[in-house]
Amino acid sequence: MSPHVAAVLGSGSFGTALASILAKNGHTTRIWCRSEEHAAGINATGRNPRYVSEYDLPAGLSATSDLAAALDGADLVLFVAPSHATRDLARRAAPLLGPECIVLCATKGIEGGSGDTMDEVLREELPAALHSRLAFLSGPSFAREMLQEHPTAVVIAAEDDDVATVVQEAFATRFFRTYTTHDVKGVELAGAIKNIMAIAAGLADGLGFGANARAALITRGLAEMSRFGAARGGEPLTFMGLAGMGDLVLTCTGDLSRNRTVGKRLATGMTLDEVTESLGGQVAEGVRTTASTHALAKTMGLDMPIVAAVHAILYEDADPRAMVGQLMGRPLKRERD
Repeated sequence: MSPHVAAVLGSGSFGTALASILAKNGHTTRIWCRSEEHAAGINATGRNPRYVSEYDLPAGLSATSDLAAALDGADLVLFVAPSHATRDLARRAAPLLGPECIVLCATKGIEGGSGDTMDEVLREELPAALHSRLAFLSGPSFAREMLQEHPTAVVIAAEDDDVATVVQEAFATRFFRTYTTHDVKGVELAGAIKNIMAIAAGLADGLGFGANARAALITRGLAEMSRFGAARGGEPLTFMGLAGMGDLVLTCTGDLSRNRTVGKRLATGMTLDEVTESLGGQVAEGVRTTASTHALAKTMGLDMPIVAAVHAILYEDADPRAMVGQLMGRPLKRERD
């Protein structure tokens, strides 16, 4: 494997974890930060002082707030910005990308307004020559556990086998295992919608409903994800894999899940604005993705009761306990209908 020059566009906890893996694998790696102060802090301390300050970053990793400098000579470019910021960032980066670079997106979300997944956003904003060089990373992967080098497995989705293999090999380490798939659409949709289910799981946990409710929610949440994904062109089996079931279980049960945290705090009576403020600058993608997925499901005529319930709680001031009653009181039906 030849070493890469990698640019990681996004300096949050997940971007930092991915950049750390690349640097440990011997790739020259630059993190792009929105603020000069943040970049200077990373370079001065060898840590990310804003998000994961307790972890030392490897040698060979640097930070800059100059987008052109970050992308200069890069042959592997990662988009790890929040979904609502990805389009603008891609538009800014487009004229700076080399024609032979590989673009990897690790953002999990559906854009508000357009309803576009991140692959659709990047195809609209990046040069056509790069469309065949797009790849997408998803799967159960908390940033802190990656930085602690705990065993983690993810999936790389790309239409081109050679592109998938390059990314797979760039990230593969003794603690970070990478699989590949052609199903870009399924991986993208699974990674986005599982965040909505994590908010629902947090609400259930915060209301004290216990393990029975959590297991039911995960299972029926998977049914909704699969139904939506198949309707949008994803492969049903993808939702049984790392990007689907794997990430769903992680985000619905793990204490490091920001989306589950949103649900738990809403259950205490906090408003959405208060919960968002309490995250300290971290983004819970499920909040915005709930709005876009709910709108798409209505347009497509799809029955997604958990998504509808979370939407009502987030955006219509619905009472969480009342929404649970509505879910449990729905007409009875066959499990696979």
